Amino acid sequence: MTAADRSDASPADGVEATPRPAAPGRGRGSRGPYAKSAERRAAIVDAAFDVFSSRGYRGGSLQEVADRVGVSQTSLLHYFPSKRDLLRAVLERRDAVSIRGDGSGGAGPGSAADGDEDFTEAVLRQARHNEAVPGLIGLYTALAGEATTDDSPVRDYVASRFDDLRSEYAAGFRALREQGRLVDGVDPDRAAAALVALWDGIQLQWLIDPTSVDVVAQLREHIDRIVLPA
Repeated sequence: MTAADRSDASPADGVEATPRPAAPGRGRGSRGPYAKSAERRAAIVDAAFDVFSSRGYRGGSLQEVADRVGVSQTSLLHYFPSKRDLLRAVLERRDAVSIRGDGSGGAGPGSAADGDEDFTEAVLRQARHNEAVPGLIGLYTALAGEATTDDSPVRDYVASRFDDLRSEYAAGFRALREQGRLVDGVDPDRAAAALVALWDGIQLQWLIDPTSVDVVAQLREHIDRIVLPA
């Protein structure tokens, strides 16, 4: 199988997205072989993140990723035997970065709050946070667009994310209804789906031209129409 053939192959069995920590006392210190390998692997994932964000999964090539890191495609395939393996590592990085960002696990559109934080304020907080990580939102948007095709390797990932978001937002709207704060006639499930759709659409406009829309203001105006003040 040639390098070009392998670039679109299915993930190899047993390939891990995150290397195992070295056993105590092994290797040659912080700059030993394991550390160098981990650094190279991280650099490849970072480069792939940028390539997939700007060109999408199908449009982004392994050769461009390799060129950005300064390695051959053969060397890249030593770390990630297929393009899908690399995509999986990029998605894991996306999730890790979004969780580190503010603890909510959100980004593009975003996840609501935990604890005692008001649901509506959590949505707006996440929207403000998203503006600080345009690369993260760009990756999400590019992959979400590609997920509409049946053979997309990210279809299940994006579909699962939409399911999670709708469930979480519906729970938030139901809690508001129990508090007497949801406008009469508003269905929590439909409100949740509408929020996801609105948020995605506004963020897409913002990515194309940040001066064209105010994401937070748009979301606040929408929420104010269906949620009563505390």
